Amino acid sequence: MGVRLLTRTTRSVSLTEAGLRLYNTLHPMLSELDSELASLRALSDKPAGTVRITAHDYAIVSVLWPRLQPLLKRYPDIQVELSVDYALTDIVAQQFDAGVRVGSTVDKDMIAVRIGPDFHMAVVCSPEYLSGKSVPVIPGDLTTHQCINLRLPTLGGLYAWDFEKEGKKLSVRVQGQAIFNNTYLMLQAALDGLGFAYIPLELAQTYIAMGELTPVLKDWWPHFSGYHLYYASRRQIAPALAEVIAVLRYQER
Repeated sequence: MGVRLLTRTTRSVSLTEAGLRLYNTLHPMLSELDSELASLRALSDKPAGTVRITAHDYAIVSVLWPRLQPLLKRYPDIQVELSVDYALTDIVAQQFDAGVRVGSTVDKDMIAVRIGPDFHMAVVCSPEYLSGKSVPVIPGDLTTHQCINLRLPTLGGLYAWDFEKEGKKLSVRVQGQAIFNNTYLMLQAALDGLGFAYIPLELAQTYIAMGELTPVLKDWWPHFSGYHLYYASRRQIAPALAEVIAVLRYQER
């Protein structure tokens, strides 16, 4: 072409201005080509191919993986890639086939399918941590305690804990020595006596029953819409993705 597209050094390769312009021009064309090839594959009767899904770790463990295991055994030509991410991922830009969020945060231009029931978040700590300390009576009391924080990659900040009671909603920003981007590490830190954790009630329930975690502020625990699988609207859905959607679709009992 007679134009330099790449700048190379001994340690890296980067695009020149011309290279970036060419990339930005070709990228949507190649994406459209991928979509068309997926549509052609959809004409096949045999589900095959890779389905890439981005989701929270807890959603993967509690909802996705238990239902996908039988599907993978039934269709050996289907591959599923599960990516743990707390960001509000743009699945089209990141080339995922689908993503998982709670229902209230799914973008309006996406097709959403409920895959799980509504759930509550719980505030818990170990009896060891609470020994000799005052029990929080209102959410604001948590600011005087050690709390285990969650960092959200989308905003780069710490998640403010949401609460609700009798129609009143509020958020509390807590402080503590431990910060994670993983639900199960937050649970473990609470079990280890590092302070209060804000985690799904279902995840904490077993430990509460065994006396390893103490629940507080139960009247303030918020209610969230269940997990939804979301994907971009297409004229045809690849058979592999269609099978994944079917097996994940939530059926109320």
